Amino acid sequence: MAALNDKRKEYPTVKDLQKVLDSCKIHLGQIDEVWPKIYIGNVAIAQNKSALLKLGITHVLNAAHSKRGSIGNRSFYGNDFVYCGIPADDSTHFDLDVYFRPAADFIHKALKSPGGKVLVHCIMGMSRSSTLVLAYLMIYHHVPLKKALQKLIQKRAIYPNRNFLALLLDLDLQLETKEKTCQIL
Repeated sequence: MAALNDKRKEYPTVKDLQKVLDSCKIHLGQIDEVWPKIYIGNVAIAQNKSALLKLGITHVLNAAHSKRGSIGNRSFYGNDFVYCGIPADDSTHFDLDVYFRPAADFIHKALKSPGGKVLVHCIMGMSRSSTLVLAYLMIYHHVPLKKALQKLIQKRAIYPNRNFLALLLDLDLQLETKEKTCQIL
C-alpha cells in the first residue's frame, strides 16, 4: 500500500492539470476534430444533422443525454447515425467514471466501423464530452492523462471540471498500475 501511495505522489494534481488547461490559447468553437475521426462539439452542432452528415459523422455519443437543452436520442437521429446517450451531470458530485469504459468502447467501435467518425458532445463541448474522449485515449491508446490533455488543448478549448479531473487521475493510476502488473507477469 505504501508503494501505491508513493506512486500517487508522482502524479500531477488536479491543480497541475488545471494549469495545463489554462494554457490553452484556442477559442471555443462549435465542433473540432481532436483526434483522427473524433470530434468534440456542443449541443447546437449535435442537433444539426445536415452539418453532421456533411462532416461524415457516423456515430454520436451524447454526454448530456436527456438533460435540458439536449434533445438528441435514438429517434431524433434515426438511421443516419449510431447513437449512444449518457445521462451525465456536469457537477462536482457526478460519478462519470462508471461511463468511462462504455464510452471508450463505443468510440472504439465507431472508429472500427467502415468510414466511422464520432461526435462526442455535451451542452458546451468542454467538460463531460472532453472527459469521455480523454478516458478513451487513456484506455485504448495508453496516453497518460497529462499528455492527453496537452494533445486535446492543441485542437479544442476544453475544461473538465475538478471532479472529472480527479476521476481521470484515478483512471490514469489504475491503468499504469495494471500495465506494470502485466509487464511483471
